[in-house]
Amino acid sequence: MSNNVRPATMERITTPELAHAFIDDQIAQLRAQIGDKKVLLALSGGVDSSVVAALLIKAVGKQLVCVHVNHGLLRKGEPEQVIEVFKNQMNANLVYIDATDRFLDKLAGVPEPEQKRKIIGAEFIRVFEEEARKQENIEFLAQGTIYPDILESGPVKSHHNVGGLPQDLKFELVEPLKFLFKDEVRVVGEALGLPKNMVYRQPFPGPGLGVRCVGAITRDRLEAVRESDAILREEFAKNGLEGKVWQYFTIVPDFKSTGVKDDKRTYEWPVVIRAVNTRDAMTATVENVPFELLQHITDRITHEVAGVNRVLFDLTPKPSATIEWE
Repeated sequence: MSNNVRPATMERITTPELAHAFIDDQIAQLRAQIGDKKVLLALSGGVDSSVVAALLIKAVGKQLVCVHVNHGLLRKGEPEQVIEVFKNQMNANLVYIDATDRFLDKLAGVPEPEQKRKIIGAEFIRVFEEEARKQENIEFLAQGTIYPDILESGPVKSHHNVGGLPQDLKFELVEPLKFLFKDEVRVVGEALGLPKNMVYRQPFPGPGLGVRCVGAITRDRLEAVRESDAILREEFAKNGLEGKVWQYFTIVPDFKSTGVKDDKRTYEWPVVIRAVNTRDAMTATVENVPFELLQHITDRITHEVAGVNRVLFDLTPKPSATIEWE
């Protein structure tokens, strides 16, 4: 049997008891594999890499070196949460790199979505490589690979994986979640004591807000995406839609429209709200958000987010639209 095929006898992890049994088993396996060596992990703050980090902290403690790269395209409060949870609460060996200027300078004037993705992915590998070279005695690379990643594309995970590292930085892989499905990873994450809002975080694209700042990214428009997204998430949480809606976010396209503020004519961006439900991401339906809530969110966004004078709601299912705009 391939070592990338989930064992037929493996029980689905659906309860805290099964999660704790999995954790105990993995701790023993990780200690046997790693010994007294060091492990490197790109910690994004997403559920998969966060669960891997928490598991490895329990297994090998400070032998794990977590590298959190802030590329400037994360949602509001996410870098701070990673630092609080892993460095302050779990006492992890965490390296925080604020590479915002580096990424945004590379992305300046680049409108094409696939080119933006390539720049973000390549630059991430460069930043990670630079940090890896500063570390001593690293022999292992941990990744948040889960079973659907293997089923869909082989044992390669596009944004948590740093498979583009040079040959002299090839490490032995540590993939403790590679036989788990996403719902199982969440059960394990809760059993490890991670915050619920981290364990149940919405799916988030690897390039982050870079694909929601449609067209060439500018710092002011990127900030409009970040701030409007934070308002949307806050209001959905207050009104019982957090956890009910699979994915919801805002987009700020690269065009402006006229408006009126304080009796003066404005020429500012629109914000587009997207809220969808899906089982497998192959198709998606649009959430029926109460109109009164949409009005309230619109009022907040147009009054609190700089450079915005209009809010739209995307009514298009998948197909014909994709879930993301880029």
